[in-house]
Amino acid sequence: MRKTLIALSAAALMTTACARKAAEPETLPPAEAGTEVPPGVDPADVELTELPAMQADLVAKAGSDTVYFGTDEHSLDSASQATLAAQARWMLANPRVRASIEGHADERGTREYNMALGERRANAARDYLVSQGVPVTRLIVTSWGKEKPVAAGSDETAWAQNRRAVTVIVR
Repeated sequence: MRKTLIALSAAALMTTACARKAAEPETLPPAEAGTEVPPGVDPADVELTELPAMQADLVAKAGSDTVYFGTDEHSLDSASQATLAAQARWMLANPRVRASIEGHADERGTREYNMALGERRANAARDYLVSQGVPVTRLIVTSWGKEKPVAAGSDETAWAQNRRAVTVIVR
């Protein structure tokens, strides 16, 4: 009886070990819609884990992680350019960090329109950072459209705060 139990236990362990060994390797989910992966980077290598301490350092040293846009606009004004230039200096001083440039829109308009507008805003911010010397391979573009407002409300004050691009430090 004891030999039978040992044999059954051994067989069960071997079956479990073989089943684990034969399992497919774990894969990452595909990149979300609205995410651009830089040329030469495998989408499976993109890990968007935010780094709060580095984010706080960016804000402290660059002044802000956010630039704002006018209604239905994606062009950068001089204040936005100054903010992005400070962000670029910080990124160049911290060559091991990557950033997700996240574009946002206010609640007006369709979801599709706002996703496209958020992407244009994020691309404008990314392009400016690149023009300041930040390698494009360290930047990922994401559009949230109107899905992640920072200000609740249906008035110009709330809308102005939601029309933005945010530089989020990630690894």
